Order: sequence, then structure tokens, then C-alpha cells
Amino acid sequence: MRPTGAMHLGHLFGALGNWVKLQDDYETFYMVADWHAMTTLYDKSSDMTMIKSSSNDMVADWISCGIDTSKSCVFRQSDIPAHSELFLILSMITPLGWLMRCPTYKEQLKEIKNHDLNTFGFLGYPVLQAADILLYKADCVPVGEDQLPHLEITREIARRFNHLYPGAGGKVFPEPKALLTNSPKLLGTDGRKMSKSYDNAVNLGDDEKTAAKKIARMITDPERIHKSDPGHPDVCSVFSYWKAVPGEKNKEIKSACKDASIGCVECKKRLAEEINSLLAPIKERRKKISGDEVNKALEEGAKKAGAAAAETLQSVRKSISI
Repeated sequence: MRPTGAMHLGHLFGALGNWVKLQDDYETFYMVADWHAMTTLYDKSSDMTMIKSSSNDMVADWISCGIDTSKSCVFRQSDIPAHSELFLILSMITPLGWLMRCPTYKEQLKEIKNHDLNTFGFLGYPVLQAADILLYKADCVPVGEDQLPHLEITREIARRFNHLYPGAGGKVFPEPKALLTNSPKLLGTDGRKMSKSYDNAVNLGDDEKTAAKKIARMITDPERIHKSDPGHPDVCSVFSYWKAVPGEKNKEIKSACKDASIGCVECKKRLAEEINSLLAPIKERRKKISGDEVNKALEEGAKKAGAAAAETLQSVRKSISI
């Protein structure tokens, strides 16, 4: 996850909740992708300073949401030099066409106007992403369906490397499979993609009044003009939040919306109460997490990740005879 600012509900429902579950069944590596953050934030000193401070804040948020650093390896990308070295090696064999086809590359070139993204680093970020995954010889990568094209680039790079440098011991890299997650697609309060740059996110650290105010201004069913009109919850951004909230209340809300027994204002008021109730214990745990605890987690994680990465890099160097 890139440390580019405050954590929000999209992170919680879209990734972190699943990460917490995965750590009980898999050997998990959770990485602070600070080099990746630099691909879009390289040109402002204030942004670069934010990457470092956001990294520690983000790890504290992970822990408060349930990531157990005694079960999971939590580490910072820039603490493991092998990421940069493998990125360089893989960039030598990756065709430009693969990178220029990447959906996110084309999308962000259109969307992001406050940074010049015409750089090699931004074009090549899928190669760095491949290095991140292949260094740990990952069998699975948790992704949503919209991220499958990104993972496929990693698989293609692994196949190409294994073909060019088969090595005496067989394939160097496994081809990681997608561990599809049923993550809800949460839009921001204005109906666009949830993002801190759009100021349309409900943050994990928002106080109750701030969260309620943000939810109150959310865009609802555009076809429901009057309170007496039957609603269409499946096309309403607010209902996507109800589906993400644990429990069965979303069924009650869906029925009430369809038969117009609840209005949009009341629906958002109840949602704010649910969200604030959900965030309260997370914020309480967050207060108790010290900077020393975060630093220790990252230090221990760097040792474990570094050892695994060094072993992989040694086999890579042996395969390419360097």
C-alpha cells in the first residue's frame, strides 16, 4: 500500500479487512510501498516529506485495524535494497508494449494533472511491482478483479525471465496466482473514486462529527427525487457502504429504501452512526500505538523480508551469471 496520506474507509473495506483474515491462513508480507509513492509524488519536497511520515502512520493504522506483526511480516520497501536491484534486472527484459498497455498507466495519465507523469519511473512501475512480488516467490497475491491485468504483467515477466534464464535448478520464479477478494467498490462522497486528493474520503481518524458531515453530503440515488419515491439501492453509492458494513442491517435498509419507508437523509444518518461505531475501537487502539512499536515492527519486518529477498536475488544472479 502506498503511503500517500490518511487511511480511509476504502482502504479498510477494500483491503485491510481482508489482510487481517489472510494472516491466519497464509504466510503474509505487507509492504509499505514508499518507492511506488515516489512515482507520482517526486516533484514536490512537501510530498516527499509526507511519504516518510505517512509510512509510520500507515503502519500504526494497520496494527489498529488488526494486523498482527507477530504473524505478518510488515516492512518498508526502501529498507530492502533487493527491490531496486531486481527492478533493474527485470526492466532489462520487459518489452515497452507491455507497460504502455497497462490500464492504470493510461488512466492516471489522464486523471493526474498536478504532477508530470511522463517519466521512466511511472511507466516502469509495474516492473517494480513485479519485483516486489517475485522477490518473495509469492504463490498468491490478494487482488480484486479490476487488478488482474496488473498481476498478469508480473506473471508475464516471470515467464519471460524463466524462459531466458532457465538456470540449472529449474524455474527461478513461480507465476503468482490471483487470490480474488470480494472487496466492495466504494466511491467517494462525491461519486468519484475515493481519494485524498479529491477531498471525498471518510478517513479512519475522522472524529464523529466530521465523518457524519461527510456522509451527509454523499450523492444518493439520482432517480429518487422525493422521499415517497421508491429507491434503487443497487445504484446508490450510500448503499455500497451499507453492503460493506458487517452484519445484516444492509438487508433492512435495502428493503426500506425500495418501499420508500426510509428517506435518503435518514439513511445517511443511520449510516454515519454505523460507521462511527465501527471506527470507534480502531481509533481507541490507534491512540495506544507508540512510535517505538511501529519502528520495532518495521525493523523486525526488514530482517525477515531482507533475508527472503537476498536468497531470491542470489538465485537470480546465479541464473543470469552475474
